[in-house]
Amino acid sequence: MTKILVVDDDADIRELIRIYLDREGLSVLQASDGKEALHMMETTPAELVVLDVMMPIMDGWELCRELRKLYADLPLLMVTAKSESVHKVKGFQLGTDDYLVKPFDPVELVMRVKALLKRYRINTSQTIALGGILIDRSTLNVKVHDVRTSLPLKEFELLYKLAGHPGQIFTRTQLIEQIWGMDYEGDERTVDVHIKRLRERFEPLTADFEIKTIRGLGYRLEVKA
Repeated sequence: MTKILVVDDDADIRELIRIYLDREGLSVLQASDGKEALHMMETTPAELVVLDVMMPIMDGWELCRELRKLYADLPLLMVTAKSESVHKVKGFQLGTDDYLVKPFDPVELVMRVKALLKRYRINTSQTIALGGILIDRSTLNVKVHDVRTSLPLKEFELLYKLAGHPGQIFTRTQLIEQIWGMDYEGDERTVDVHIKRLRERFEPLTADFEIKTIRGLGYRLEVKA
């Protein structure tokens, strides 16, 4: 059974989330602060973490940072009373995948949890399908409606990263670190150049997806229905 770790110092909120996730067949673990959550991840790893920001001992900002360092492919959903855009930006910069503001609709939280789980499971595959497009990591080829297209390595890795997490916002810094590496000495404009090239390649060929610029944050790939 898929395990979800809920981290919040409010026991009532933890219980509310547990009830709704339990109805979906998800097993819920609970922690009241960041340190307890890190210890729990060592002993009973979860497949996704729902975390609050304002907590004693270790707050959600620090927990998010530590979880992303230790578990690069762990889905993180931040739930907080802080609704200002600056706090959302900070959360994404630290590595959260999604952001939900209190008071929240428990049904919406469940939908976001399920979407994150699906997104990460797609990313573990060697191939990603977007409508009529097939992105094959094993061959580094992209097939657009049965026509194969070869990409330079960094363009392929950038497209694969975005397509593997549809709807997720990646900052330029995150993309630099994950595609070019921590030791890359260039600047963030490299990401913009590669995004521009991807758009020029695929926009004339297909409307199955679009790489959107999120002002003040970075980029995300949106799949068209």
